[in-house]
Amino acid sequence: MATKGFIKMKAFLQNKENINVKKKKGFLSSLLVGMLLCFTILISLFPIVWVILSSFKTNAAILSDPFSLPTGFSLEPYSYIFSKYNFVQYFLNSTLVSLSATLLALLIYAMGAYVFAKYNFPGKNLLFILYSITLLVPAQSKAQPIFSLLIHLNLYDSLPGLSLVYISMGLAMSIFVLRPAFLAIPKSLDEAAILEGADFFTVFWKINLPLAKGGLTTAGILLFLGNWNEYFYASLLISSDKARTLPLALQFFTESFSYNYPRLFAALTVVVLPGILLYAVLEEQVQTAMASSGIKG
Repeated sequence: MATKGFIKMKAFLQNKENINVKKKKGFLSSLLVGMLLCFTILISLFPIVWVILSSFKTNAAILSDPFSLPTGFSLEPYSYIFSKYNFVQYFLNSTLVSLSATLLALLIYAMGAYVFAKYNFPGKNLLFILYSITLLVPAQSKAQPIFSLLIHLNLYDSLPGLSLVYISMGLAMSIFVLRPAFLAIPKSLDEAAILEGADFFTVFWKINLPLAKGGLTTAGILLFLGNWNEYFYASLLISSDKARTLPLALQFFTESFSYNYPRLFAALTVVVLPGILLYAVLEEQVQTAMASSGIKG
């Protein structure tokens, strides 16, 4: 009996020791992951926060102590860029081009993704692969034919021409994100609607499109942010001041305000902040849809 009791006691102590070791390893692992996440957040947010705070400081304060907090909040840089330059027009141009291109692209590519998800036809997989491969094609390699096409269409130096280019740029990404969103919708809903006499557009518009709002939101945000921040084609296809977008204007401000950092940082803040706020508001939907496309795509 004493021997059995000793064995049980020994086993109990060993189990307790193993539990303590696992808890210690789990704590160290969580601590390491937490430190890594904090470091990643710090290096990601610090430049943005520093630029925003520095836009409220004076030029002398930035040059004397770049990393100090502002002693007061001066709005002079913001009032200057909006009063001396056509910054409102640049903002409206970017909003118009980005929003129109995003909405049209969503409508067109949602129908394409719906067909890829719900219908079988010869060459379907090959066509989807070809669409996906275009993600690997650099934008610069398509610059010459796009430039020549817009010249022949008399759309050079115009916002509609730039919008058409932005619509075409979102093809592969939109199909890749939207296809899993439509795949997740049961085909039984489509079949039931067809039995009731619904046509293609009714099934697509009234049944599938509302149920795929998570994928549409994600694709829309990614398209809008890509269009909002795009610089290469804007610099290639826009030459006049009246059609200039914010990223293109920012290059002009970088040259003009090379020695006036608060005004330069104010211009940077106006360009960058709308995209950050939009993503922050809809972050959960974007992450959910992207995870879904990674699993079901």
